[in-house]
Amino acid sequence: MPLHYGPKKEKGRRLPVNPMHGVANPTAGMIEAPPKDRLGQNPIAPDTAYRLVHDELMLDGNARLNLATFVTTWMEPEATVLLGECRDKNMIDKDEYPRTAELERRCVSMLADLWHAPDPSTAVGCSTTGSSEACMLAGMALKRRWMRRNQDRYPSAGARPNLVMGINVQVCWEKFCNFWEVEPRQVPMEGDRFHLDPEAAAELCDENTIGVITVLGSTFDGSYEPVAEVCAALDTLQERTGLDIPVHVDGASGAMVAPFIDQDLVWDFRLPRVSSINTSGHKYGLVYPGVGWALWRSPAELPEELVFRVNYLGGEMPTFAVNFSRPGAQVVAQYYSFLRLGREGYREVQQATRDVARELAERIEAFGDFRMLTRGEELPVLAFTTEPASGGGTPPFDVFDVSRRLREHGWLVPAYTFPAHREDLAVLRIVCRNGFSSDLGDLLLDDLARLLPQLRAQPRSAVLDRDSATGFHH
Repeated sequence: MPLHYGPKKEKGRRLPVNPMHGVANPTAGMIEAPPKDRLGQNPIAPDTAYRLVHDELMLDGNARLNLATFVTTWMEPEATVLLGECRDKNMIDKDEYPRTAELERRCVSMLADLWHAPDPSTAVGCSTTGSSEACMLAGMALKRRWMRRNQDRYPSAGARPNLVMGINVQVCWEKFCNFWEVEPRQVPMEGDRFHLDPEAAAELCDENTIGVITVLGSTFDGSYEPVAEVCAALDTLQERTGLDIPVHVDGASGAMVAPFIDQDLVWDFRLPRVSSINTSGHKYGLVYPGVGWALWRSPAELPEELVFRVNYLGGEMPTFAVNFSRPGAQVVAQYYSFLRLGREGYREVQQATRDVARELAERIEAFGDFRMLTRGEELPVLAFTTEPASGGGTPPFDVFDVSRRLREHGWLVPAYTFPAHREDLAVLRIVCRNGFSSDLGDLLLDDLARLLPQLRAQPRSAVLDRDSATGFHH
């Protein structure tokens, strides 16, 4: 979550109140407008409070037009009803809400089967608030297993644990390394390779490496990292050095896409070196935020000392979490989606979303102003940059101009530069999700077609401050 600070010299400011927000007598009971940044002295009517909050939120963007986020922005009405019915259930209270706990267990079992755990009945897993918490849990398990293997050396000056990953990883992995005192070793981008290179990852590994992170669906361009090739490179490393380095798959998005429409791709527990996998139920799992999942191939991959036990129907239930109290509604919604769609339903939804992405990529390329980096062939995500001007000069507009102008029409399309060693590359990214239909895609392309003549006619880029032009949203 972002870190917020107090207001800047706005003491005494109050929320404007429309007298029509009152009851039959518009001014009855409304002694004064409520303050913005401190608790008011007296309560106000519930309908007045609702209207004040509702009206302010109208200034937010339209979530359905947010093409920056991977997070689900539409669910069926029946799922929304279930969410409302379960909003008061605390997921941690297993003894109070045993059926919610049972639905969580079923979801873990379904994912273990979907991801080819050697024995789905013994695979262990849990729900989380999202992939960030799931990644923290997976990283903690990797570090604790490494500590067990190195009890004679850790802690010592020569035994600082490290974690190998591509520089394209989601920021939660940088947080993990910071919070849990692990050295991040990042493989930079090179040329047209925008994610982890297997050989480069293996070269960074040593006796202090707790694991290698592979990403099934990079947030930068939507591409899958080559999990099987990374595992093969680590197999070779083990043959040469004896180092046995486990792999975690960050499948925040791809772990709910690949099993349905890339079934021939081997990336999951079929690879013996893959010890754990996470995904976001609230991304391509098709559930409103926030719910995530973390699974380990067997109990051996999750050290017992990390597991806490809570009273459950007179017995004990093991739990593994960074958070404690959290809503059970999203877990119920995840089970609803699994029950409602099944394998074939998920396949149809994810294939339709990929089809929309592919069509968008083809039509955007046809404008002649853009070069495609990805075309929705893996995640239903397309990343593209502007083509040089004719003759090789600087084009009159860049991706930041396009993002700014599309925002004027309600579309949130992020523009951002890539990390080392490709800081020279700035791209636009469009994330296609369930609910972003081909009809909405047509509307986006219509707006882009109307804007391009104006952008081509401007003398130079109108965006001088790239940092404030648009944000990069994971």
